[in-house]
Parts: sequence; C-alpha cells; structure tokens
Amino acid sequence: MVRLVTFNVHHGVGVDGRHDLDRLTRLLAATDADLICLQEVDRHFGPRSEHADQALALARALDRELVWAASLDEPTDGPQRRQYGNALLSRLPVLERQVHRLPGSGEPRTALRTVVRVDGGVLAVTTSHLANRSRPDRAAQAAVLAELAGGTGIVAGDLNADAGAPELAPLRDRLTDAWAAAPSRSDQSRRLTLHTGQGCTHPVRRPRVRIDQVWVPQRSAVTAARVLDGSAVSDHHPLLVDLDVGAGGRPTR
Repeated sequence: MVRLVTFNVHHGVGVDGRHDLDRLTRLLAATDADLICLQEVDRHFGPRSEHADQALALARALDRELVWAASLDEPTDGPQRRQYGNALLSRLPVLERQVHRLPGSGEPRTALRTVVRVDGGVLAVTTSHLANRSRPDRAAQAAVLAELAGGTGIVAGDLNADAGAPELAPLRDRLTDAWAAAPSRSDQSRRLTLHTGQGCTHPVRRPRVRIDQVWVPQRSAVTAARVLDGSAVSDHHPLLVDLDVGAGGRPTR
C-alpha cells in the first residue's frame, strides 16, 4: 500500500493570513503519507513566508527526502536564491528526479517527475501546478504531464481545472481519476450543499471546485480517497489517496 497526498500549501499561509510552518507540519505528519506532493512552496522567497526555506524545513521536520522543482528562480543580494515551486517529500527511496519546464505564457510552470522504489519495483510520480488563467496553456501542459506519466505513472497536483474539463483530455486518455475510482471517499463539503461528496478542494471555506487531483494508471486499485481539512494552513484542502501497489511497482487491481 502507498499513501499519497497532494496539497497546494499557499506558501504556508492560512485563511487567517498567518504564515505558520509548524501547523502545516502537523497536518502533513498526521497524514502518515509515503509521498507528499506540494505546490506553491517558497524557498527564501520573501516576507510573505518570512524568507523561510519551506521545502527544506518541511523535509527535515517530517523526516522525508526532498525533491525540488523551482518554477520561479531569481537571484537575491545574499547567497540564497529566491524560489517558488513544487516539491515532493518521500518516505520511499528516490531513484530518479527530473524537472520539466512546461509550455505556456504567464507565470512559469514546471513538472517534477520522480521515480521511487516500492516493494518489488518502481513507481513514477509527477507533481505539477498548471496555469490558472489560460485553458490553451493548461491543455498543452496536461499533454506534457500525460507523456511523462505514460500508462504506468501517477500525476498529482493543482491542475486548475475540473477532472472532466476538455483541456485535461490527455490525462483521461491515459490515466484514471483516483477520486472517481475510489470505493471509499469523503470530503469537506457541508452536507446541505450541491457539492457534497464531489471531492472539492477549493476554496477552503466553501469548497466548490475539484482542481486538486491524483491521476493513476488505468485499472489501478485505489482503495480510498479523502479530502482533508486544510483550512488552518492554506486556501486549498489536501487530497489523500491510498493505492494498492502490485509486485511490479504499479498500482494494479
């Protein structure tokens, strides 16, 4: 069994406007996830995150190996670089890591592809944060993610589109939406809303869109999917997925 969490952490700032890495660490530790895919992570970025190296601090606090992809990377007056991007925190041994620049205009976007060792094999996981304003850009970016995953890898992240959106067709052609495949599901929507049970992750106070997703190989054994409560630490809720990984390292049914 492999437990994966994907979470847009909003540079560690909750809906109260406060930057607090300790409470983010506590939330992530409580998931007991093997693989933690994070978006909107700062490294020495600026006052909004108190110039902290969030990626390294979280990896050390959680005792996970850090794999990093800077989407924004700028020099500063000091020895550190001002960075913002995607991170993978892994309990599993990391065998390969690649950072891919994604096509599109506007804010630079990256895909972080990591290969980890699981019982009896390997598993490729790509985490990313797609364009939020341009559907054509998201379509081109989703095509790259689908190529990186092939038919056996996992894609996780903030895709800024619903799983059924036209621009995510490349992912649907090759992979399976883990939320839809899970026999056991729960989320943070209130009981008397139109979005109850739909896996919505944003915004945290009244979730109404399902833009944070995990895509897995077709015919994968997804045993559970849960949208956790991230309201204290971000403007998104995290998504947790449990996968039964077969002997070849691929999630299989």
